[in-house]
Amino acid sequence: MRSWQFVREGYAPEEEGYREALFTLGNGYFATRGCAPECVADGVHYPGTYLAGGYNRLQTEMAGRTIENEDLVNLPNWLPLLVRAEGEPWFHVDRARLRDYCQRLDTERGVFVRELSFADGQGRITRLSERRLVHMRAQHMAAISLDVTAENWSGTLEVAAALDGSVVNGNVERYKSLASRHLLPVTSESQGERLFLRMRTCQSALEVAQAARTRIYRGDELAGSVWIPESTHDRVAAHTKLPIAQGETVRIEKIVALYTSRDRGLSEPGLAAREAVDSVPRFGELLTGHELAWQQLWRRFGTDWKLTDGQQDDEIQLAVKLHVFHLLQSVSMNTEDLDVGVPARGWHGEGYRGHIFWDELFIFPLLNLRIPEITRALLMYRVRRLQRARRNAGEAGFRGAMFPWQSGSDGREETQQVHLNPESGHWLPDNSSLQRHVNIAIAYNVWHYHEVTHDEEFLAYHGAEMFLEIARFLASLATYDEANDRYEMLGVMGPDEYHEGYPDRAEPGLDNNTYTNVMTVWVLERAQALLAHLSRHRRAEIRTMLALSDEELAQWDRISRRMRVVFHKDGILSQFEGYEDLEEFDWDGYRERYG
Repeated sequence: MRSWQFVREGYAPEEEGYREALFTLGNGYFATRGCAPECVADGVHYPGTYLAGGYNRLQTEMAGRTIENEDLVNLPNWLPLLVRAEGEPWFHVDRARLRDYCQRLDTERGVFVRELSFADGQGRITRLSERRLVHMRAQHMAAISLDVTAENWSGTLEVAAALDGSVVNGNVERYKSLASRHLLPVTSESQGERLFLRMRTCQSALEVAQAARTRIYRGDELAGSVWIPESTHDRVAAHTKLPIAQGETVRIEKIVALYTSRDRGLSEPGLAAREAVDSVPRFGELLTGHELAWQQLWRRFGTDWKLTDGQQDDEIQLAVKLHVFHLLQSVSMNTEDLDVGVPARGWHGEGYRGHIFWDELFIFPLLNLRIPEITRALLMYRVRRLQRARRNAGEAGFRGAMFPWQSGSDGREETQQVHLNPESGHWLPDNSSLQRHVNIAIAYNVWHYHEVTHDEEFLAYHGAEMFLEIARFLASLATYDEANDRYEMLGVMGPDEYHEGYPDRAEPGLDNNTYTNVMTVWVLERAQALLAHLSRHRRAEIRTMLALSDEELAQWDRISRRMRVVFHKDGILSQFEGYEDLEEFDWDGYRERYG
């Protein structure tokens, strides 16, 4: 059992950001950080909820420049659920006299648990036991069950619930000087135990509707509660009171539905959210279906990993399960119907702005063997942006299709061209968009998805065209060096982002990065094999559609056979041309200056 439970004992404010990220719950459709439900964004806590592919674009005027960024939007916070004994402040983990505190992520069941007890100003001791889920099968649903026990007192318990749309994107320190308010209020309502909030992103016009139902139970009986509304234009809330006896436990269940205007099969997301919370069962029944979905996922992905000596090790078991657990919260069965990729940090937060890089290269091998339907859905994210990739290539002076290093909603390059250094006030170039190897990764993923699944329909009608256009781009990126009778790749960046240019050259980029050159050869060789694999009829169709001539294919073959690869004098592959001539980094000087 220990190998399933990620546990943190005691409360540590300095660790809370780290814990909230690790305790995130998601289902491939949306994800919510493991923030305490009584907390707001305050430098210690950050209650973030994110929709897969839920982007919005904002502009910021800064130091005489207009900076535009597309971000994964922090959606309205559905968590707020507060309790207190009458006459006391609302319980808050940072202000309470805690007697014990434990947070636990159950990776087997997909449940976050928080258990604690605290004493108030009059010495009254209250115990709280919270369970939380973001439903893996019912993808629009999330829920909190909070048990409140009056351990040594009797009196009146107050409860408040809210949906908070006043949130901004503010969880990344270096982004805080940029525009961050993505949401505009549309409508809000508080009707007894039900709350409703609808917001819209200010540029992408994505409508987000949340509905919540909060009920209080004594055992199996519903406690009679009169809810008093208290709302603003972007935050809807209500509170109630009820008597509680010493030793008694009441259960508060807050069940939330989240729908958007992007969901298929809906006339209106607000109506869908309302209907969902009206018809949904109690927390326990939701939990049963959620646990079954996770049980079936774990059956596909296996859970009996062993060390090479055959001995079990709980820490290694837990580490592997935690990684797979977080992967499946970003890409799951619920991803199949969505137009999304694999963001660098999952749908867990605002780091990297939720953009899509090349991380799918490391993720698809796991998915291909277990749930290849997800791989296909994620590859379709790239297929749908093929036309934009063609535009990217043409605008940069190349042929074929050039996919961006950072991709968001529509496939344009989201990497910034310059960054303002807040310490020096200087604008510095960002050359990371020169990482052309993201295109190689996409082609590699197409090839290996087909190799594992033999999905001929995908290859023939989606993957082949994209693969060949990437090959065409890479061939156009190559330059012939007549003196050496070799083709070269000039002005690129490899996977090592610490090297982006030469110290004696004004132009950015490096020459003949070994990873890029060797993998370009791989793509050009596989392009020939791919054409040979297609049926004669489909091969003729694609070649006609792409105007792919015998001369161009012969050129690809020449490039693949004459690509330059640079070696050190001792015969070891060099990372890029000139790497061996660089001075050693001033390690001692930097340690002395920065510690």
